[in-house]
Amino acid sequence: MKKLFYLGIIGIILYEIAKVYFIMPMPGSQRMNSIDAAYFLHTWRWPLRMLFWVMVVGGAFSVFSGKMKWLPAIFLLLAAGITYATNYEMAADTMFYQPSQVVHHNAAANKVDMDRLVIGVEANGEAKAYPIQYIGYHHQVRDVLGGKPIMVTYCTVCRTGRVFEPVVDGKPEVFRLVGMDHFNAMFEDGETGSWWRQANGEAIAGPLKGKMLPELASTQTSLSQWLKLHPNSKIMQPDPVYQAKYDSMSRYESGRGKSALTRTDTLSWKDKSWVVGIQSGSAAKAFDWNRLKKERIINAQVGATPVALAISADNNSFFAFDKGADQPFTIKNDTIFTPNGAYDLLGKRLTGAGSDLKRINAYQEFWHSWRTFHPGTGQY
Repeated sequence: MKKLFYLGIIGIILYEIAKVYFIMPMPGSQRMNSIDAAYFLHTWRWPLRMLFWVMVVGGAFSVFSGKMKWLPAIFLLLAAGITYATNYEMAADTMFYQPSQVVHHNAAANKVDMDRLVIGVEANGEAKAYPIQYIGYHHQVRDVLGGKPIMVTYCTVCRTGRVFEPVVDGKPEVFRLVGMDHFNAMFEDGETGSWWRQANGEAIAGPLKGKMLPELASTQTSLSQWLKLHPNSKIMQPDPVYQAKYDSMSRYESGRGKSALTRTDTLSWKDKSWVVGIQSGSAAKAFDWNRLKKERIINAQVGATPVALAISADNNSFFAFDKGADQPFTIKNDTIFTPNGAYDLLGKRLTGAGSDLKRINAYQEFWHSWRTFHPGTGQY
């Protein structure tokens, strides 16, 4: 019976550590294809815990009736401590909380610095901006835009933002941060317990594996540039409850953070180098951030789609367009010129004839992240 006690203790310790190891950024864990094992451990967490603790209880009388009662007591406290730490101190949704309230102000009442980076989104005539400094801590912010629910997400370890409709099979859904896979934030839906990848909104484990969340077009810009293009936009304001967390993120967006997970490589094509990724159909291409700043506008091809990728004068805001035809675009003073006319950074026609330019999604991302989730990507 003594063996039963110690086997139960070892089992619960190894289980609780493994459950966290596979879905948190621990040495080697995020470079493994371990999502299926992680989901199995998560799904069977209560039966496994019950099994090991029944073993502990079954052998407890035997070990505590001996002379060295302090030894099993130490093991029992160790198992309890690890269980508490892995489920409360190290759980993703207890490390990163949702804002207690989501408050928006217009430009006149805004308190966010104008040079801060934001994820901007527009729907049904309404525009809102979400500072990366805030959503980078929260990982997701749920809101309503143009009458529809949205989920604004950001993964600081991948350096990329996405905006989704939190809707699965036509039904609204609630998500919680559950961990990460290959350094990308992962959410769990409340209905089926499936796990969803932040980088593309795909369910990668659980009953809904293979389904995709609807994605909204979004833009990463400086707040000043966003307001130039959307003067009536609302801006998410800081939640005072989390001001200390926001302060710790103050250097992140400029790439001056020191964390091994979120730091920036200033040279091109290193793991933590910045790229702008564009996907067209099954084709994808990554554009070197340093080269984009130097060239200002890049005319290229992604699969069969001719694209133009431009950066504004603030060196932070970027915009991508489907050119439709393989014709050169140029940029000067934040105005885009084509053989047919001039356009603003949203692609709206300023002069000339014809329709507005067709915007396409483009994402700033660490190179290691983009190539992981787009394994056949090209490089520019």
